[in-house]
Amino acid sequence: MSHGSVLPIARRLVAGPTVVLLAAGLAGCGGGAVGMGGGDDGKKPVAAASSSSPSTSASAPASSSSPSPASTAPQPAGSEPASAEPKGSEAEPAGDGPLRGKVVVVDPGHNIHNAEHSAEINRQVDIGTGRKECDTTGTETNSGYAEASFSLDVAHRLRAILQSRGAKVVLTHDGDRPYGPCVTERAEIGNKAHGDAAVSIHADGAEPGQRGFHVILPARVRGGAADTAPIVEPSKELGARVAGNFVKVTGSAPSNYIGHGTGLDTRGDLGGLNLSTIPKVFIECGNMRDAQDAALLTDGNWREKAAQGIADGITDFLHG
Repeated sequence: MSHGSVLPIARRLVAGPTVVLLAAGLAGCGGGAVGMGGGDDGKKPVAAASSSSPSTSASAPASSSSPSPASTAPQPAGSEPASAEPKGSEAEPAGDGPLRGKVVVVDPGHNIHNAEHSAEINRQVDIGTGRKECDTTGTETNSGYAEASFSLDVAHRLRAILQSRGAKVVLTHDGDRPYGPCVTERAEIGNKAHGDAAVSIHADGAEPGQRGFHVILPARVRGGAADTAPIVEPSKELGARVAGNFVKVTGSAPSNYIGHGTGLDTRGDLGGLNLSTIPKVFIECGNMRDAQDAALLTDGNWREKAAQGIADGITDFLHG
């Protein structure tokens, strides 16, 4: 599929298995510091925006579905925060619709508690072509609305839509872990779900004035446990369908700073894509550091549209 436009993307269907993975932001939006590139987060390196930890404030929008209480038990720096067997939180379908028989794994990006576990999330993990941080903190708006809160909220909304269409939904975490999970475990949960597609949900932390969304596609990479050759082409189709529906439903424009106006970008340095064995893309829904984009990202009605656009893209990918 050509990267020249995100609009004529629903022309054809890529046949695939019967499971969808939605990785809602497989890692942080920065290299450990808010807004700084370097982590497996979908973000290009940008100038430092803020050194404060992501947090929710009194004015921050509430999630549409309350996450489970987070565990406060300390974890050794060299260990994963869960059992050795990666396992997500499963929810049965809420309806009988076009996604009946499909499994959707939703991976909410980051974890609101990551900033409290810097040693754990900064430890290096193997992404096949190199080593990166286990996870990162993510970015936040100037008013303190954290990307981790945004991604979990959109994940909950997306889960509800997909369940209403008959999908079984698995979350890699539901705000119920002390930190993470690491990008390696997030990818493994999706792979073990045998998904048809993966969508990692993020919001960017770029410079003010840089606006719009973009969808990140996996480059062809091979090394260690990474081999994206089987997923590159279907991931392009998935990304195009998600991007086109996102434009249609939200009215948001493609990024004016990444993707040359196409809303599509290809990366080979993200563990969440490198380690995936199923078609997968990231979506940066907007720039939290731009006032106009932040006004959208902090609006619950707009987040519902964002979830709708992503869900429509997935449905198109599976059923045309």
